[in-house]
Amino acid sequence: MNEELYVNIVNIKRFAVHDGEGIRTTAFFKGCPMRCRWCHNPETLSSRAQTGYYEKNCRLCGACVKACPQGCHTLRLEKNERGENEIRHEFRREKCTACGKCADVCAYGALELYGKRVRAEELCEALLRDRAFYAPGGVTLSGGECLLQSEACAEVLCEMKKSGVNTAVDTCGNVPREAIEKVLPYTDAFLYDLKHIDGEKHRAGTGCGNKTILDNLLFLNEKGARTEIRYPLIPGFNAKEEEIKAAAQFLKPLKNIIAVRVLPYHNLAGSKYAALGLENTLPPVLPSAAETEKAREIFRKICNVEVK
Repeated sequence: MNEELYVNIVNIKRFAVHDGEGIRTTAFFKGCPMRCRWCHNPETLSSRAQTGYYEKNCRLCGACVKACPQGCHTLRLEKNERGENEIRHEFRREKCTACGKCADVCAYGALELYGKRVRAEELCEALLRDRAFYAPGGVTLSGGECLLQSEACAEVLCEMKKSGVNTAVDTCGNVPREAIEKVLPYTDAFLYDLKHIDGEKHRAGTGCGNKTILDNLLFLNEKGARTEIRYPLIPGFNAKEEEIKAAAQFLKPLKNIIAVRVLPYHNLAGSKYAALGLENTLPPVLPSAAETEKAREIFRKICNVEVK
């Protein structure tokens, strides 16, 4: 294995049960080419490490002030709306280099470092620690978009296969064909996002068109690559009956689709957007249980595959 190959990851989730078959360990890579308005993992969007500041958790202990070499943290005495003096924590994000020292000393979960650069070999070692639980589970590479780091992904997946571990790649599909070709020989299944069939509506909701995504999905079908479709159900974007039917009709002739998983949108990531200093783009309306089940029924009727 190339010892000089590095990966940028956010974290590793163990005992995952929705990231492929069986119990899995999922590595979340940092960086994504899309900007979906409903993204529930905004900490994976940027390829750079970031510091999240959760103001509600701060106990004003001052440990971060002492630890930060850039002077990003300050405790200031200010007047509140009642005219009373109170201490406030100011985090100057523009000075932050994401060194992680403040997060290391924060005992209250107010500061968290999102992103670290590790050798691909180290990642493999971390993933293989759970090998005893991988029956019939395995390892899933996710993100963000893991295939933005396709060379490293291929190396990691190859090592997993050498160790007899089942592998899966969770992808948005908006990557160069070459990225998919690199990992194809070492991937047992793809978890593939399908967000909208209409290109312009797709662009409005995600910041990019869908031609590459659909072309890559057809390519996986040509190669016979086992693929589970992930359909995020977003009211106001792709939850109308005709939109769901259009997606199902596109999938119907594909022989490599092993399942369709309908993922009802949730808006639980609002605190992450605030912690990262990002605009909260999360849509306000959630799909009902009835709407979610109706979407699943449409896929069952048209695609004739397992629908989750």
